[in-house]
Amino acid sequence: MVSETIQPLNSIGPAEDGRQDGPVDPARRDYIEGREQYKAGNYAQAAAAFHNALKGFEEQGDEQGIANACDRLGDTCLARKEYALALENFRRAREICEKMDDSFSVLSLHKKMALAHRELGELDQALELLFDMVEHYHLTRNPQGVVETLAATAEVYVAQGRPDKAADAYRTISSIHRNFRHRRLAEEFARKAEALEQQ
Repeated sequence: MVSETIQPLNSIGPAEDGRQDGPVDPARRDYIEGREQYKAGNYAQAAAAFHNALKGFEEQGDEQGIANACDRLGDTCLARKEYALALENFRRAREICEKMDDSFSVLSLHKKMALAHRELGELDQALELLFDMVEHYHLTRNPQGVVETLAATAEVYVAQGRPDKAADAYRTISSIHRNFRHRRLAEEFARKAEALEQQ
């Protein structure tokens, strides 16, 4: 029976049948093989294994498996600098996660999609995803997430040739650190903002 909620994207593990020789389901076996190949840096083999896993999960109608395989295929495409393919896979995984109302997996996918858009020079699309992430982190009261996302946002602004906007992002980060009494980090980001304003 398929679960009603999607598993976290990194949680698929072997389904044992009582023996010690690995998962019974060929799609899960391919998925595990893909993870091992990815970890070893064998991205072509990882892509083939994740592709086979995806086909198996599609035949089974296993949406959790499809989302996980698409996410991992996207990771593999990122590693191979195939950014457009990575986006295709991440979008498909996101569609399933949104249907399952899995906002944390969507957030993880948005982070990777923003990176792919940035690498493709699609900076407006990257910013749109980063703004959504900042809003999510703000609503869930996660200042670390806000800071990390604002730092990525500043980098995109710099790439766009908008140092004033990047400086604003760094000043906001400085303010957050100041609120948490992280004096050294607050000063570091304030200096980054000043340096950008001098350009």
